[in-house]
Amino acid sequence: MAWFRKGGGEDTDEPTGQIAAAVIEAADRAGTEDADDASKPDVDAVSVAAHVDSADLERALADRQTLIQLCLYALDRARSGGVVERLEHGLAGIGVQALRPDGERFDPAQHEAGGAVATEDPALDGVVAETEVAGFADHGKLLRAPIVTVYAKKAP
Repeated sequence: MAWFRKGGGEDTDEPTGQIAAAVIEAADRAGTEDADDASKPDVDAVSVAAHVDSADLERALADRQTLIQLCLYALDRARSGGVVERLEHGLAGIGVQALRPDGERFDPAQHEAGGAVATEDPALDGVVAETEVAGFADHGKLLRAPIVTVYAKKAP
């Protein structure tokens, strides 16, 4: 006896996923009865943009910025690497990229220096040693500069 069947029905050899061809044909006919109206040449296409009010668009963009800031706030306080990864992945999905400029030349217009580490290698002088706090950019526009540690030439 199949315990998962409503009413404890009898076992049969019929697969549970099999649907009769007549049922499929009836569903196909029912789903396409009104399709002829949509294909008429005198039907005007409606633009979605025509129905969007500029105030609604501004509100949606402001809400987006608020949600991005809320995600950055949560990301800064997340203790789990998995949570951080998930938040960054979600933000990347809407065009907000995490910035970790390790190995790049320090740029005060794009980075915030949080510290320095001495180096004897002149090629490393002014290069970002590590990112202390990730920065973020929204479609290339800097939202928050990354806080970095920069290599500095050791004084003689």
